[in-house]
Amino acid sequence: MKSDLLRFNEISRRSFVERMAQAAFGISLLPYLPGENLFAAEAVAANPAAARGPGFGKAKAVIMLQLSGGLSQIDSFDPKTGASKGPGSAVSTKAGFQVSSYLPETAKVADKITVIRSMTAKVGVHEPARYLMRTGFEKRGTIVHPTLGAWAQNYLGPSHPTLPSSVCVNRPSNHGNGFFPATMSPLPILDPGEGLPNAVSTTDASIMEQRLALLSDMDRKFNGSVKDSSVAAYNDFYESTLRLMKGKDLECFDLKKEPENLRAKYGTNRFGQGCLLARRLVEGGVRYVEVESGGWDMHKDIEGGMEDRGSEFDTAFAALISDLESRGLLESTMVVVATEFGRKPQFDGSGRGHHPGVFSCVLAGGGAKRGFVHGASDAAGGHVASDPVSVGDLHATVAYACGMPIEQGVMSPSGRPFTVGNKGKPATAVFA
Repeated sequence: MKSDLLRFNEISRRSFVERMAQAAFGISLLPYLPGENLFAAEAVAANPAAARGPGFGKAKAVIMLQLSGGLSQIDSFDPKTGASKGPGSAVSTKAGFQVSSYLPETAKVADKITVIRSMTAKVGVHEPARYLMRTGFEKRGTIVHPTLGAWAQNYLGPSHPTLPSSVCVNRPSNHGNGFFPATMSPLPILDPGEGLPNAVSTTDASIMEQRLALLSDMDRKFNGSVKDSSVAAYNDFYESTLRLMKGKDLECFDLKKEPENLRAKYGTNRFGQGCLLARRLVEGGVRYVEVESGGWDMHKDIEGGMEDRGSEFDTAFAALISDLESRGLLESTMVVVATEFGRKPQFDGSGRGHHPGVFSCVLAGGGAKRGFVHGASDAAGGHVASDPVSVGDLHATVAYACGMPIEQGVMSPSGRPFTVGNKGKPATAVFA
């Protein structure tokens, strides 16, 4: 029996505790809450500077906007002329650089953003490229790497006593903690309009207390025979869950608390509402929020795709930047627009193929320069012309903005050392 329990992997234990929580308390929060690091969270809140590394450190939160499928750099943030030109045109911004005509609202906030036009990678297949952009590592072997949210929680501690440190919106979490403990996994919100489902217990409070007492007694006996740190972590998870359920922090997940006119400003679609939810979450104390937007694999009909998906992004992104600025949150919140790869400069009259050689990403807030372009592609938009930035460099840049000790390695359970962004170097020129 003991040997069988010791063979449980992290996902098996997570699945077990989820079922226990559903059966005992009528809730479905997974162990994504601060858990065993609760007191570390309180210490960080009391003295945040002490927990930060030698990095830039202005970003207290990160909102990562993942455009899955491969955003065309030429039809968004790096417009071209000649044979590479797509169906759109270029529009000037008051920041002095141009963006595509498909991004008119983004053009209005261009004076608040940094565009990196020299992103480059070697992976041009969707799933591996998506993994690379989410983790900063190419997927090799059986090891699973952490996302930036998990790295931040490891180095800086939890961001809030009851709220999770990481949340992912519009997709399952896929266990973004990587080789870190399960308590560093992002909490998944599959539909921002529904908020956090099953977070309110349907079980009578007195019955819940009885079940907790029984569970505590079982855990004492279990922990006496099997020395596993996960048992203590899951005990803390239950306690954190109860604190969250009894407090007002759950309101962060409820978009109904927002005025209808503001919800409309973000766009009445899942990406737009996800961006609004991200703002609510970082305002409440969540450190890292990833919002996914799909449908960017535009092999055919870039014009229709950019009018549809591009318009959703344009509306939501501009609203997010303006909203954060109006609330005084932009300087302490880094917004990142990321994508798997770019698209080929060859335009066949309809769409473009995959192209990892050069593409564009965007930074805003968190100490990034305003109205700035870093790096450049060549005239056709097919190769990096200056200041290349790898995906690992991008991760190191965001981590540096958060004050993480990016050169401090972490040993994985397999005995291998890892650093944020796989030894990537921060693009310090993007900081003001």
